[in-house]
Amino acid sequence: MALKSAMAASGAILVLYLIAHMYGNLKVFSGQAAFDGYAHSLREIGYPLLPESGFLWIFRIVLLASILIHIYAAVTLWARARRARPADQRYQVKKRVVRSYSSYTMRWGGVLIALFVIFHILHLTVNVIAPGGRSDSPYERLVNGFQPEFWYVTLFYVLAVIALGFHLRHGVWSGLATLGVNQARRQPVLNSIATGIALIVTVGFLIPPVAVTFGLVS
Repeated sequence: MALKSAMAASGAILVLYLIAHMYGNLKVFSGQAAFDGYAHSLREIGYPLLPESGFLWIFRIVLLASILIHIYAAVTLWARARRARPADQRYQVKKRVVRSYSSYTMRWGGVLIALFVIFHILHLTVNVIAPGGRSDSPYERLVNGFQPEFWYVTLFYVLAVIALGFHLRHGVWSGLATLGVNQARRQPVLNSIATGIALIVTVGFLIPPVAVTFGLVS
């Protein structure tokens, strides 16, 4: 139960971060000055009580800890379930479908998301990978990186975000179940909440790169 609670709590932190990050990404439609100004303002949160970028580093540490806890809990729970399952156990078709859905959206989807996060940080955060050219402007890095000639970057981004959406859909549902609110009479509402959060985050993250690729943002 402790691992499930840790997974749910760390997952909640990550969901809140994704919503905030999505909001920031959508500022690309306000133009370069607004987008770069927003990125710069994040470095000044808490200043002068904290040094410049101090809040960001605290937040990054919390975020990294949440990711590591989430991964550790997921892998440990999966390993325990695998050991507890008899080798000759036969599942009904419905159970096989549910297990398959969970496996692909949470396990393999999680692997794809982890690889994407590494690429995303190297591309848009630390400016190491720079399709379209390096820039000190976050706006220019985003716009340069999703130009039509770099369609494979956009495709990778789209696939990773879709995987994130499925991961969120199942994760939010599982988190609510862990918290004990997933009762039969509430399932339609909780299903709508999980689906709604997943759709909002997925669409919100997909709009900026797709808009750049199709020339709506330049």
